Amino acid sequence: MEFGPKVIFEIPILGGIPVTETVVNTWLIMLVLTVLAVIGGKAFKKVPTGRQNVVEVVVDAINKLTIQTMGEDKKTFASYMGALFLFLLCANLFGLLGLRPPTADVNTTFALAALTFCMIHFFGAKRKGVGGYLKGFLEPIPFLLPLNILSELATPISLSFRLFGNIVGGLIIMSLVYGGLIGLSSAVGLGSFPIFQAGIPIALHLYFDVFAGVLQTFIFVMLSMVFISIAMD
Repeated sequence: MEFGPKVIFEIPILGGIPVTETVVNTWLIMLVLTVLAVIGGKAFKKVPTGRQNVVEVVVDAINKLTIQTMGEDKKTFASYMGALFLFLLCANLFGLLGLRPPTADVNTTFALAALTFCMIHFFGAKRKGVGGYLKGFLEPIPFLLPLNILSELATPISLSFRLFGNIVGGLIIMSLVYGGLIGLSSAVGLGSFPIFQAGIPIALHLYFDVFAGVLQTFIFVMLSMVFISIAMD
C-alpha cells in the first residue's frame, strides 16, 4: 500500500513538472484563507457586530498569545504567527474532508521549519548584531562550538519531523482501519453496505484529525515563537 502523495497532473514545461495532492490541497487552503481574509477585513465598524466580532476575537487571541510567549517588544510577529497557525490548522484538519493533509508530506513541514530556522538566525543577528550573535555559539565555553552548531541544525529537523510524523501516522492508521473494516464488511456479506465504515472510524477521526491536528498546530507555532524569542533575547 502506498501512502505518498499522488501526482494529480503535470505542467508541460521542462520535461513535465509533477503537481501532487500536497500542492493542490495547499493551493485550496491558500484560496480559502485569502477569501476569508478579504471578507473578514471588509467594512469594519467602531461598534463590532457579527462577522467583525469573530475576526476581532481571533486577532486578539493571536496577539495575546504572541505577547505572552515572545514579549511585548515582539508583538509584530503576531501577523506571521497567526497566518502560520491558521494555515497549519486548516492543513491538519483536511483529513476530515477526505483529502490528504498537506502536512502529511515532509516537504511541507520541512519548508515551514526551514522558514522558522531562517527567522531564528536572521532576527537574532538583527537584534544582537552579527558579531554578538555569532559569539553566542561560543558560550558557555568555546569548546562547545560544534555541539551548539549541531543543536541549531537539529531545530528544523525536529520541528518538521514532529509535525510530519504525527499527521502521516494518523493518516496511515486511518487508512489501515478503513481497509480492515472493508474486509470485515465483505467477510460478513455486507460488502455493498459499508455499515462498519460509517460509524466505527468517527472516534478515531476525532483523535487523529481533530485533537492531534489542533495540538500539533499549537506545538509548532509555540516552538517557533519560543525559538525566535530566545535567539533575540
